[in-house]
Order: sequence, then C-alpha cells, then structure tokens
Amino acid sequence: MKKFSLLLLTLFLSVSCLAQEYDVKAHYDKQEVAITMRDGIKLHTTIYSPKDKTRKYPVVMQRTPYSCAPYGEGQYRSKIGPNETMMKDGYIIVYQDVRGRWNSEGVFDNMRAYIPRKKRRQTDEASDTYDTIDWLVKNVANTNGRVGVWGGSYPGFYSTYSLLDAHPALKAVSPQAPIGDFFFDDFHHNGAYMLSYWRVTPLFGHMKNKPVTEAWYELPDLGTQDQYQFFLDAGPLTNLDQYFKKDNVFWQQLKDHPNYDEFWKPRGIIQHLNNIKPAVMVVGGWFDAEDLYGPLSTYKAMKRSGNYNTIVMGPWSHGDWTRLHKRQAIGNVYFGDDISEFYQKEIETRFFDHFLKGSGDKNSGLPEAYMFDTGKHEWQKFDTWPPENTRKESYGMGRNQALSRVMTMEYSYQEFVSDPKKPVPYSEDIKVVFTPRKYMTDDQRFAARRPDVLVFETQVLDEDMTLAGDILAKLKVSTTGTDADWVVKVIDVFPPDAEDDEETQEYLKMSNYHMMVRSEVMRGRFRNSFEKPEPFVPGEVTDVHVKLQDVFHTFKKGHKIQVQVQSTWFPLIDLNPQTFVDNIFYAKEEDFQKQTHRVYNASSIEFTVLGKGD
Repeated sequence: MKKFSLLLLTLFLSVSCLAQEYDVKAHYDKQEVAITMRDGIKLHTTIYSPKDKTRKYPVVMQRTPYSCAPYGEGQYRSKIGPNETMMKDGYIIVYQDVRGRWNSEGVFDNMRAYIPRKKRRQTDEASDTYDTIDWLVKNVANTNGRVGVWGGSYPGFYSTYSLLDAHPALKAVSPQAPIGDFFFDDFHHNGAYMLSYWRVTPLFGHMKNKPVTEAWYELPDLGTQDQYQFFLDAGPLTNLDQYFKKDNVFWQQLKDHPNYDEFWKPRGIIQHLNNIKPAVMVVGGWFDAEDLYGPLSTYKAMKRSGNYNTIVMGPWSHGDWTRLHKRQAIGNVYFGDDISEFYQKEIETRFFDHFLKGSGDKNSGLPEAYMFDTGKHEWQKFDTWPPENTRKESYGMGRNQALSRVMTMEYSYQEFVSDPKKPVPYSEDIKVVFTPRKYMTDDQRFAARRPDVLVFETQVLDEDMTLAGDILAKLKVSTTGTDADWVVKVIDVFPPDAEDDEETQEYLKMSNYHMMVRSEVMRGRFRNSFEKPEPFVPGEVTDVHVKLQDVFHTFKKGHKIQVQVQSTWFPLIDLNPQTFVDNIFYAKEEDFQKQTHRVYNASSIEFTVLGKGD
C-alpha cells in the first residue's frame, strides 16, 4: 500500500494524460527554489521556464498538498500546466508544495482558516500565496508581470484562497472543483459522514516534522474487494479506530467535531469571497461526487464582488476536464466526443490567454456561464447562472407512486422499514474504490426494486423539460425512532427503445435505464440547524428539507422523471443508528435499531425549470 500512496501524488495535477508526445525537457528549463515566507518558513517551489528567452511570459501557478514531484532539477514532469495547448504556447509554469506538505517546511493545517486582518508575521494560505507571487515577479526572468493560478480539488481550494488579499500581479484564477467547506464537500454532505472517503484519511491526517520527498503515510489495506461487506462487518465507527491511532490528526478531528462548530466554520472559504479583484473562471463537473458544492457555491458567492466571474460545468466526474478522452462517459452514460479537448482549447486557454497575455478587459469572448446540458448532450451559453428565464415548479409525491403537478390535501403516506443490518447500497458494483465516481450516473433500478426505497414517478413526458438550477425536496416525514437520514435521488428514466452504448456494462441494457441525475442526503438531526442537532419525536410529522445541488439536464420527450427516497446509502455514507446519540462517531452497537419511516403525501419536490426558447 505504500506504493499506492505515490499514485495520490498525481491524483489531481490538472494535466492531460493522453496528449501527443511533447518533450518538456527540450522546451523548458527547470529550477527548484525554497521561497521564504514572512514568518521565515521556506516553501519548496518548482519553476518551469521556456528555453526561448527572446520573449516575456506570464506565470501560471498551482499550489498543492499532493507534491511537486518529481524532485531534483534534472527530473521533469511529462506534462506541465493546465493543458497541452498552454504548455506548448509558452508560459512560466510553477508548482509549490503548500506549508507542511512534502518538501516544504512548516505545519500542515487541513483547510487552514483565513485570517482577515493579519498582523505582520501572521500567515495563512493567502499570505503564503502573496509572498510567493511577490518573489516570482521579482526574481524569475522573462516574466511579463502577470500571474495566474489554477488547480483542482484541494489545489482548487488553494486557488480560491489566492483571491483573498490578492497580490496586484495576480490577474486570473481558475478554481477547479474547489473545496468550499469540508462540512459540505468531500468528507461530509449536510452533516452525514462520507464513509467512502474513510480510506484516504491518512493522506490528510498524518503530519510530518521535516521536508520529505517520499510518502510518509500509508493507506489501510481492507483485505477485501467488497467494501460494502467490509464496512458492514466493521460495525460502528468506533471499530475503525484499530486502523487510525491518535497520530492521525484528521481522524480525531472528524470524530471530535460531528457538528458544524467553531472548528469547521472558520475553515470554510465561501463566506470570505468579497471584494474580489482578479478575473475568475470556476470549473466543475455535473457528476463530481467529491466537490460539487464547492464550484457552484464559489461562483454564486463571488457574484456580489462585481469582478469578472464565470463558471464552466461539463459532463465530468472529478477532474475529467484535465483528461483527453475521445469518448466522454460517466459509467454507462455517454455524453459525446472530445468534450474535454474543446474545453481546454476553446475555454480554458482562451481565459488565461486573454487575462495574462491579452488586453485583460472583461471582453474575453466567453459567456458568464458555459454549461453542458447532460440530457441533450450539448453546450449552452448563459449571461448568468441560474439563467434568468427560469421558474419554480413543485411536484407532489402522491399515492400510487405518483409524481405530479397536481397536489392533494388528502392525508396519506407511504412507509418502509429501515434496517441498519441491511442498508441500501449506493451501487451494484462491488470493488473497493477510495473515492467513488461512477455511481453519479448509475442505473437505479436495483434500488427502485427494494422495499426500503420509495419511488415516485411522472407519466411519460409529452415534451422536453429542462431543469436549470437547484432542486429542493420538501419532505414531511415521521419515524418510530429518534434519528434518521433522508436520501433523495432525481432520476431520468429512459424509454424502452433506448440503445446501448460502448460503455454499457455487459449485464445492463439502456432500455428503461434509470440514470441518476442528482442525489443528496440530509442527516435528519441537522434538519433545523447544522450547529445544534436535535432528535425526532417518535411518530410526529416533521419537515425535512433536502437541497440538491444544481443540475442542467433536459428530460426528453418519451422519458420519465423519477424521485427515490430512502434512509440508507451504504457505504457511501455511514450508518445512522436511528437512535439519537450525541456523537455518531462514538455510537455503540446497541444504538443501531431497525425503525419504520413514513413519507407523507404532502411532501413535494421543487424544480428550477428553464423557460422555452432558452
């Protein structure tokens, strides 16, 4: 497993993996420097400069916790920069190990909190970025004085961070799949712990006390390829302590802070996105299982700044836009050819060229929102997101599994038994994956046929219906227990004559395929407050609202819209004991109880629908 850790170095380096051969060493000089921050800590920085010194070049930089490897001035990456076009066009490309990671000095702090009014020697990621840019523009030859920052996933978080107290030379930033808040991205969704991320906890949890160029952490060996059975056999989360001791700082933080408290709140970056000056292009994937909250929330938060602020959302999973696959597919669903290549050449390169090489005004030639319709399989441009011409439409969850615009006041309900010993799987796939992706478009027929999953479905659509914005499920529920999770999934049911694609798994057919379009969980204890959890009163009808992140998806004529409601989603999220305890991370075996849940027909789901002609 030690060798597997090295694969994480390239988890998200934002480079093309299928580009034509290009000899980086023949075209770039490499330099490794230790840049001193204002408190004296030195950060390892790798600088790739074009060998052609007859021109001046802008700088594009990525700050990463995942390593600047390979180390050594004679050792080169095979691909550098945001994409192949920019690599060949001429940029000074910089990578930096952030404070406390890999070959940099200092102490790492997971999602380090921003300090708005720093004293002279106080530091955060904003000051480290500022000090780095200041050094680069003063000490690297052949720069044109303009700097851009890019990065995806955790480097996306550092990209967003660069916007705070920005250096005057910083002109363009592209946060890609940026983490916005660890209580809503990655390790939590609305307070539910994402158990599927447990295996990578050592990546963030084990500290080091000196610069290193080899992995100092190790991922646990589960001893099986069946993660569902592994976690089911493990039982309560306390039993996982045998894998992570107290030296795993992040595991302890997760356990000790189950609520949205003063530990998590300052680590969120969304609330600080005011008065932003550099141009920004946020990038994300509609089927990004790791960071979907981050890009959408980052873009929306910066709308109040008045800067150049754009968003691009494509039919991608986590980081797909950096990989040049001919056929773009997520699991069984194919979306088209050369989609990432189009993005890299026509959107990303144009953005950076305009602000780092061109006039730098707001007339970049790009729309504010470049969005891919995952139902029609086509790009569309909008002046803002969500589009202006949208309306809210509510669909009731009625009797006989009906999902309908006609709301009824009749008092009725559907109920199911939720058994922690037999939780609903999030996927039919068995193999262990450390951060699952494919399930975001998986066929949901297996779930629809379980007795502990409620199904609500429209009639066959007689015309196209395009959703463009967020979705809000307004559930009215009750339970025989004192706690419960509520999972809502929005599904596109394909017609019987739908044809198979190359990507269709052998045991499946696209005929009547149930494509998951969007899904989310709400840990019921947080229904009124993420700061102050509260139990359910057994048998009492209670409101639980589940906000699902934005979609841009056309349900085509001949398809149906389906909504599924369930209370377990395993092992994507941890099991809720269904008995209220102060901290689920410390729940005991006897706390996990079978309970009966009801969803009342006064429940509804609110869609953001795009008007015709858009």
